[in-house]
Amino acid sequence: MTFLDRLTMLSLLDGIAVAILLAGWQAIGVLIEREGASWPSVAALMMEQRREWMRQMVARDPRIFDATILSALRQGTTFFASTLVIAIGGVLALIGNAERLAGVAGELGTAAPVVVYELKLGLVAILLTDSFLKFVWSNRLFGYCAVVMAAVPNDPAAPDAGFRAQQAADLNIRAAWNFNRGLRGTYVALAALAWLAGPVPLLGASGFVLWTIWSREYRSYTRDILTRPPGP
Repeated sequence: MTFLDRLTMLSLLDGIAVAILLAGWQAIGVLIEREGASWPSVAALMMEQRREWMRQMVARDPRIFDATILSALRQGTTFFASTLVIAIGGVLALIGNAERLAGVAGELGTAAPVVVYELKLGLVAILLTDSFLKFVWSNRLFGYCAVVMAAVPNDPAAPDAGFRAQQAADLNIRAAWNFNRGLRGTYVALAALAWLAGPVPLLGASGFVLWTIWSREYRSYTRDILTRPPGP
């Protein structure tokens, strides 16, 4: 059975539900990462905080504090990358035992061919793998940022101190972008698990996950803190 033959075993509603999930995932990512928007997201607001961090680092002596923060950020990417390796292995194991999953679904009255469950779990595995690659790249970018930070002259008045700090800030921002993309991809993978119960649960899970991502970026207390004006 070819891959196209397998796809024909899915319904039109299945295709619509998956398309909505993937399109919503990409659209909200573009919305969140916009700089200069009149209503910026938490991720966009943190970009300027990272630039300010590097500006302050130039005049900080010693810079152990900055190295400690960067190390903590790298540990976060390592944790998620390691966790996703385990999750991907678990999903692949489920794909290899899809017959049991089909048997359980049959007992619940939602039976479908085994190949359908393999396709659904395959989507979850692809999404988790994409997130894993983003976490790994984020970890490497934080490493590049550390090297560039070490290249910033100790003398704040050095001609290239500001330029090196700006390079470090840009690398830090790119690393954070990939980290955030990895998190969003993981959320979407969790929503995709609802597809095992059918397209309608997938639509419901997609709406919930996308709303959760949006609300944390635009309607959270964290955003209120970041936009709070200075004062007593």
